[in-house]
Amino acid sequence: MKKLALLALVALEICLCACGNTPPTSTILTQSGSSNWEAQLTGGEGQDSLLNFITTFSIDQNAGTLGITAFDFINTSECFPSSVQQTASGSASLTTNSSLQVTGTMTFTVTAGTTTLTLNGNVTGTSNGTTSTTGTLSNGVVQGTWYLASSETGCTAVPQNQAQPFLMCQGAATCTVP
Repeated sequence: MKKLALLALVALEICLCACGNTPPTSTILTQSGSSNWEAQLTGGEGQDSLLNFITTFSIDQNAGTLGITAFDFINTSECFPSSVQQTASGSASLTTNSSLQVTGTMTFTVTAGTTTLTLNGNVTGTSNGTTSTTGTLSNGVVQGTWYLASSETGCTAVPQNQAQPFLMCQGAATCTVP
């Protein structure tokens, strides 16, 4: 009876160890590297057509957040007066397949005073990770839509139901969607 109990415990341990060592089917990216991202927004009218920006961020996939370390509009705009502090935040959910192709979604928000710019997009790129190791995103592209809520004088809001297109490129001023 002791041999049977010992055998059952060994079988259980083998099953538990095997379950714990199964590689995941997709790899999560923890950061985007240290390169800048340039966002080019199209559409809008007047001051809200000047909202292109450059940013640097890391991706904390476990928390689903962007760690934004730099942000700056390329043009000045009455929508985001320089006298009001701007706060950028965001979230992302990315995975890497066995061919090292990255896909996922990203939301990026900039707020200052009464103005909020929101970008929602799909991310593509490549990773140096594998299906069992964490990788770093490269050749990243985010394509999606943006909208703007604002009561600043001289700034025209872009309602969410009239969202306009944008393209955000990692490490380049221009890029193409794969």
